[in-house]
Amino acid sequence: MQNRSGIFAGDDPFEIARIWLKEAERTEINDANAIALATVDADGLPNARMVLLKEIEPEAFVFYTNYGSAKGREIAASGKAAFVMHWKSLRRQIRVRGATRREEGPQADAYFASRSLQSRLGAWASHQSRPLQSRASLMAEVAKMTARHGHAPARPPFWGGIRIVPLEIEFWADGAFRLHDRFRWRRDNASVGWEIERLNP
Repeated sequence: MQNRSGIFAGDDPFEIARIWLKEAERTEINDANAIALATVDADGLPNARMVLLKEIEPEAFVFYTNYGSAKGREIAASGKAAFVMHWKSLRRQIRVRGATRREEGPQADAYFASRSLQSRLGAWASHQSRPLQSRASLMAEVAKMTARHGHAPARPPFWGGIRIVPLEIEFWADGAFRLHDRFRWRRDNASVGWEIERLNP
């Protein structure tokens, strides 16, 4: 096993990720939990967009989305996703690649209920990633959903969590003269232990 110390120390990559995120929450100006999420479409063409990571679980990373969105459809088709979380203030990043599964149970219900009323109604109103005739038509749909669902809208059946169970996690920290420190945790599946190796910068 690689000799790791300082910010790379520890036997649990999810705990290291939580520690780094907590540090970033004190230094980043906005959205320390923002991730650049990557998927591929049916033709293998990559797609990337920013989303907010909401949980780091003992064995997975979780974000929430409309399952009918481009990312939702692409993830459903491939069962895989990747992301990078980069913090300029810390000069660090985390890269993750892995398999996906949906979170559609009480956990998703609880997170949806914690969102602002406007966000919950917006989730009902938006046909995410689909063409939109005008801003006015979107606001009309919000008004219609407000009339239909009131002030306590339940989680839509087309909206919920995506859990990424990683097969690779890479921790990267900026180094002098571009001699960065990189450690990759890798495993063949979620039921086996991690192999850790240092990578060239």
